[in-house]
Amino acid sequence: MRLSTKGQYAVRAMVDLAYYSKDKPVTLQEIADREEISINYLEQLFAKLRKNKIVNSVRGPGGGYILARRPDEINVGEIIEAVEESLSPVACVEGDHGCNRIDKCVTFKLWKGLGDRIKEFLSSITVQDLCDDAGKLFSGQK
Repeated sequence: MRLSTKGQYAVRAMVDLAYYSKDKPVTLQEIADREEISINYLEQLFAKLRKNKIVNSVRGPGGGYILARRPDEINVGEIIEAVEESLSPVACVEGDHGCNRIDKCVTFKLWKGLGDRIKEFLSSITVQDLCDDAGKLFSGQK
């Protein structure tokens, strides 16, 4: 299973936003410059993040984006789910019901369990956790 660049870039951009905002809006151009991500790609990602109420946009001079909630209230799982098609490892376990062969499928529990663990792991890490790691990295600590 491989996460697409949508999920990777969205998480990087959210950490950048949280780390650098200091209670003021951050422009996508600033994030694009620091993270080396195309501004057009960021616009697509932030439209999805805004739709999912993870970020808010601020219009006008000095505008940009701010987090919709505190960084410790936003987890990586919800960011990825907002921008990715699915986090399920195989198509047959998407949603709550899976495919129509659940009662005959020997591997359904395997794939469902894997998907649940991936979601559980990603949901256990917050943007604040990653900002804390960034602070250590940027200050020369590891």
